Amino acid sequence: MPVVALIDYGSGNLRSAAKAFERAVSEAGLADRVVVTADPAVVRDADRVVLPGVGAFADCRHGLFSLPGMDEALTHVAIDHGRPFLGICVGMQLMAEWGREYGDHPGLGWIPGEVVPVRPADPALKVPHMGWNDITVTAAHPLLAGLAPGSHAYFVHSYHFRPARPGDVLACVDYGGPLTAAVGRDNLAGTQFHPEKSQATGLAVLTNFLRWRP
Repeated sequence: MPVVALIDYGSGNLRSAAKAFERAVSEAGLADRVVVTADPAVVRDADRVVLPGVGAFADCRHGLFSLPGMDEALTHVAIDHGRPFLGICVGMQLMAEWGREYGDHPGLGWIPGEVVPVRPADPALKVPHMGWNDITVTAAHPLLAGLAPGSHAYFVHSYHFRPARPGDVLACVDYGGPLTAAVGRDNLAGTQFHPEKSQATGLAVLTNFLRWRP
């Protein structure tokens, strides 16, 4: 039975994410087992890995790297063995080289770029960017397959990932200017929005991830 490992490092909306994945598994008729874990050994053996994240970049990074052996397990699964990896919100941001929130903090460095403040061109737009917004798919990718134009997703963030390579951006959202909504390369993908809170759009994204064979 394929295992989908959701990493528990004290910084994720794990209950909601796990329930959303379980629903996606059930409705798609798949056999995957969803596991929430802080055990690097479980992550190393997983078929798919999900890194959620809520809060500040530095706090999430500290929580992740405080789990002995977890950074090595992530590298083993996602980089050395190329298994499907999904980062959600700050979990996506942690794939960057740098996070600029409350100082400069190194990320995993898997996708070149940095995490910088959201600064809408329209001063009437408040930060954090929070609520429902249309996403615009900018590059064909299995994670976003089948999403209709104008699909809605739920966001809550004050910082956003600015990739160094435009080709790593899969989708954008307009909030006083374009913000990255999804990134990806090879077997790595991430969403700034929360699929577990994004109803039909989120369920479609999670199902696509479960079926993805990079």
